[in-house]
Amino acid sequence: MTFEGFPKDLFKFLAELAANNNREWFNANKPRYEQSVVEPVIEFISEFDERLNNISENFIADTRCNGGSMFRIYSDTRFSRDERPYKENVGCHFRHVAGKDAHAPGFYLHLQPGNVFVGGGIWLPPGSALDSIRTAIVENPDSWKKIVNNKKFLKRFDEIQDDRLKRPPRGYDPDHELLHDLKLKSFFIKRSLSDPNAQLPKFIDDVNRIYTEAAPLMKFLTNSVGLPF
Repeated sequence: MTFEGFPKDLFKFLAELAANNNREWFNANKPRYEQSVVEPVIEFISEFDERLNNISENFIADTRCNGGSMFRIYSDTRFSRDERPYKENVGCHFRHVAGKDAHAPGFYLHLQPGNVFVGGGIWLPPGSALDSIRTAIVENPDSWKKIVNNKKFLKRFDEIQDDRLKRPPRGYDPDHELLHDLKLKSFFIKRSLSDPNAQLPKFIDDVNRIYTEAAPLMKFLTNSVGLPF
């Protein structure tokens, strides 16, 4: 089986879902969701497994529809003011073998009409992991700067996720040269692509190249939280 690009109807389905985010519409279009969204995404995950293994053997491409690399389409509305029952995007998280949730180190793929991007890192890690990353930056400033100041890295990726503390994190030098990075709440990079690009067979190679370019940062973050890259 060879990945031929995501079908146009994947994006059309998500656009229509955004305009009809209710159970009646979704249930009526569920066979279409399975055919135009689930099947090609699972195919992508399956075919990407070997490429991911060449980047690191410690990250998983899991083809299970429940609990695998593809996020569920159903929204968790229990603790949210947003009562829409369905997510209006498709997300794939190739997480570390030791991770069990979205906050573990991982590579990410996001598909949404007008908002396709590929990235990686660690999103809103728990306090202990966040402290470990900050400590690693302080103890290895040259290694960190070599990664984030690399010209190719700066050209390829948007700025590291810019949700930051307003004040210096407790226990760290408020005058540290890398304070801007120490204030980060998440360490996540991404590169935006186009909807038409995602519909091409070469998209899987584009994703592989971007993940490979993100690998130095991923290795730093993964090692910082005590896991092998």
